[in-house]
Amino acid sequence: MDRATRKVEHVQHALSTNEFGANAFDDVSFLPNSLPNTSYEKTSLDCEVGPYRLRSPIMINAMTGGAATTTNINRKLAVLARERGLAMAVGSQMAAIRDPQVKDSYGVVRKEHPKGILFANVGAEATVEEAMAAVEMIEADGLQIHLNVMQELLMPEGDRDFRGYLERIHEIKERAAVPVMVKEVGFGMARKTIRELAQAGITIIDVGGKGGTNFAKVENMRRPEPLTMFDDWGLTTVDSLLEAACESGRGVHFVATGGIRNGFDAAKAIALGASAVGVAGAVLKQVQTRDVEGGLAALDEWHQQVRIAMTALGAHRLAQLREQPVMITGKTAEKARLRGIALEEWAQKM
Repeated sequence: MDRATRKVEHVQHALSTNEFGANAFDDVSFLPNSLPNTSYEKTSLDCEVGPYRLRSPIMINAMTGGAATTTNINRKLAVLARERGLAMAVGSQMAAIRDPQVKDSYGVVRKEHPKGILFANVGAEATVEEAMAAVEMIEADGLQIHLNVMQELLMPEGDRDFRGYLERIHEIKERAAVPVMVKEVGFGMARKTIRELAQAGITIIDVGGKGGTNFAKVENMRRPEPLTMFDDWGLTTVDSLLEAACESGRGVHFVATGGIRNGFDAAKAIALGASAVGVAGAVLKQVQTRDVEGGLAALDEWHQQVRIAMTALGAHRLAQLREQPVMITGKTAEKARLRGIALEEWAQKM
């Protein structure tokens, strides 16, 4: 199967498998603050992710590109990012690196969002030269290197050899002209992976946990004989943020992608240590089912929800959410305790 057809199938299956119902963020709750001593109008959504200064903690994360039919999707996503000042990442550009005819499906993002913060995207199998070509293709401000081992293993035409990933990531980081972010595509990260990436010099990590688009299910839908026993592989985004907190002294900024359903989930992710949150499937659904104005309205609602949570907690800056006590229960708590994570410390901050 050619790459363009695969990209189209990924979009179709991602829309049908996105898990917008209950997820691990339901295991996270705040203590109410009846005397918040702040006001909604004083809240600010400005944030910092490594060297980037963002107007919003919401990033439109890597989704698609690589086929003519995905050009319009990326155009709409870029318009949303431009109109609301959001950072944005394109989907894997390996297709365009190997077939220049589909470059426009990625380049359209810079045309529509000429002054925005954009991230190029390649897999960890990419060479330094391929990574730099991806950056140049969209005049990117940063580079995402994605990790998707289980997706590749389930993909009928996927990679089977993952040797040398960490060494290539380190080499790209050392030679890149832009900052490098490493991201999971939806299977989460344990602290060992986070530690190894930090030791390789990576200072921005997207933990990309379970809860949103399930790429194990997406690939199983493409297989003649699905391996559905792997559909639940990995850690949730909440699990991953708790793992990341164990490595918090390494100077790494974390992005939380996977299962962010609304602005309240975004506030919870930030309270758990994320500097920003990535959204993909939820925004893809907006651009596929609503016009641009509807998509902008949805983003405005998310921003309002973040600010409501901040006001109710007495936080006028996003960083103050990380000072809030957070109670973690349910299946998430069971797994955290098995991993030796002291949840009482999260719940008794104040």
